Amino acid sequence: MIMNPNKIKHVVIDGHSLNLESFVAVARYSATVELADSALEAMKKSRALAEKIADEGRVAYGITTGFGDFQKVAVPEEMSNQLSTNLILSHCTGAGEPYAEEVVRGMLLLRANALCGGVSGVRPVLVEMMIEMLNKGVHPWVPQKGSLGSSGDLAPLAHMTLPLLGKGQAYYQGQLMDGGEAMSKAGIATLDTLVCKEGLGMTNGTCAMTSVGSLALYDTICAAQLGDVIGSMDFEALTGLRNAFDPRIHQVRGQKGQMLVAENMRKLLAGSEILDNCQTDRVQDAYALRCIPQIHGAVRDALDYVRDKVEIELNAVTDNPLIFLEDEAVISGGNFHGEPMAIPFDTLGIACSEIANISERRTERMVNAALSNVLTPFLTTKPGVNSGFMIVQYSAASMVSENKVLAHPASVDSIPSSANQEDIVSMGTTAGRKARMIVQNTFSVLADELLTACQAIDVRRRLGTHGQGIAPVHEAILKHVREKVDFYEIDREIWPDILEVGKMIRSGELLDIVKEYIPDFQ
Repeated sequence: MIMNPNKIKHVVIDGHSLNLESFVAVARYSATVELADSALEAMKKSRALAEKIADEGRVAYGITTGFGDFQKVAVPEEMSNQLSTNLILSHCTGAGEPYAEEVVRGMLLLRANALCGGVSGVRPVLVEMMIEMLNKGVHPWVPQKGSLGSSGDLAPLAHMTLPLLGKGQAYYQGQLMDGGEAMSKAGIATLDTLVCKEGLGMTNGTCAMTSVGSLALYDTICAAQLGDVIGSMDFEALTGLRNAFDPRIHQVRGQKGQMLVAENMRKLLAGSEILDNCQTDRVQDAYALRCIPQIHGAVRDALDYVRDKVEIELNAVTDNPLIFLEDEAVISGGNFHGEPMAIPFDTLGIACSEIANISERRTERMVNAALSNVLTPFLTTKPGVNSGFMIVQYSAASMVSENKVLAHPASVDSIPSSANQEDIVSMGTTAGRKARMIVQNTFSVLADELLTACQAIDVRRRLGTHGQGIAPVHEAILKHVREKVDFYEIDREIWPDILEVGKMIRSGELLDIVKEYIPDFQ
């Protein structure tokens, strides 16, 4: 069960304790951030070892050598600080529209938390500055495109780092300005230069993909729960057969998500007079109704997998090389590689697409008089002159089709870079960005479905063939919707209705209503 991150007001980072809710609390709801004392001490020790390695002139990637294919080029000690700074200046090559504020806040949080692990060799001041930026509302301007997700999110993280050096651009109090100006107005001192190892410490990592993908994951979990709720309202409007949710069916298959959704459906539909009066007129329903547990349940199982991988990555150390105090080892590896996130985020996009797919099919059944069990054509009470909900389904179908294109996995692609040193890349950032686009489409499809379900229930009541009583939780949701959106008697501009319901979908208020009636709803 997911808790409401808006209730979390303060988060302490130590490199080990972030979860999905606390991440969203900081990224989306501006919870304040504090550095744990244990993390500060760990970073101080790690930095001391990095300086010792540099002073001794030991061969260590990114400390006494260049980067990427320039690993073969030795860098003298007096140039090591310039090396780190140049990495940021040369790597800020992003393109496209900037990331939303919440994504950039997530990037800052994840980079700070990763460095708290005490194996990256950076000064604590970098983490302290990023925490100050989060708490004072300085958000770097970070273009969305330009990461291969291989040596980490190099370009996005370089853009994120520029304001720490008084460079680049950043938003402060809603205004885009020079990065140094934003930091000055917020009262945050900037650095003249990075020192050895810090360029890699700031840019090697999966923070962009993990930020955008984690927010998409949280939203998809909410969308999956809403799918159960709205699907159960459709079920009532279409006079579905509740025997499809008999627990014995689902127990003998044994799929965890399927059993959870079937239980949700039984709870959501309890107390429905309409359904009590229509359970013997046919044998079974179409798949979009009968197979809600099997389809929604498969989505839930996929989300469990993605959440497991995300919550590992929220606390992962993903730069290179890493410095270990026990034996003063400097080890070059590949923790920056995005594949552990790329495959989960592709899975996330596919799962979220399925929420929208079945949602649109249920909307079609409600507006199609041949499929709706005697609802009026397109849910209008005065057909011909009025089109009713005809084009609501068109719009949903459009977004569902777009999702099918976006759901093509990014992680199966690769392209070599850095003179073939980085010869297989993850495209994980693309996977995360696509998942975010898919879930926004899915929220809109669910808004279309909810608006249609409320209209269909009201039409069913007007027909009076199965009684008036609907499940109590549905009555509460219908009442909530009708406070902002009237019954669609004759054609009017419908887009404001869709936008209003879309706000309800995205705000979380509908799930709050459900949990008043079903406290253990998941």
